[in-house]
Amino acid sequence: MFRRILALALAGALAGCSTSSQLTVPENPDWRETDAPPPPALRTQGLIPLDLPGSSLRLGVDPQSVSVGSDRVVRYVVVATSSTGTVNAMYEGIHCEAGNVKVYARHNPDSGWVPARNSEWQPIHAQPNLRHSLYIARNGACIGRGANANAAQIVSDLRAPAADKFERRGVIR
Repeated sequence: MFRRILALALAGALAGCSTSSQLTVPENPDWRETDAPPPPALRTQGLIPLDLPGSSLRLGVDPQSVSVGSDRVVRYVVVATSSTGTVNAMYEGIHCEAGNVKVYARHNPDSGWVPARNSEWQPIHAQPNLRHSLYIARNGACIGRGANANAAQIVSDLRAPAADKFERRGVIR
């Protein structure tokens, strides 16, 4: 009997260790996205830097653009600067509960903000060109399968050193 319980516990523990690319999050059939507000004016000063190893771009989140909607979608602007100084940006949303990301609009120097074509929710782990979105989700936007408390808390956690993220008064949330 003890061996059977131990085997079941071990199987459960191993199931919980699946890689993130194998993780599937069930959709909430009652969830509805609200209309996203238009992208804010592009700001390139005061960005929260994103540390993405291997990226040739300098990436940062505009802290004033971060919001948590009534639909629990975390929306923000991420700014990408190339080594030549060219600036592009994306207005994105992360739905933490489903593990999805959506690009609402793109900004480029010639045309300003342009709505993204075919903007659909996509699994955040399956988007290699949106590694920064996964970084934002893991480092401030999401806690487990839910959005972080509010925009101010997300900004605080994105700015915090890794050891201090998600920690308040010595209690880890």
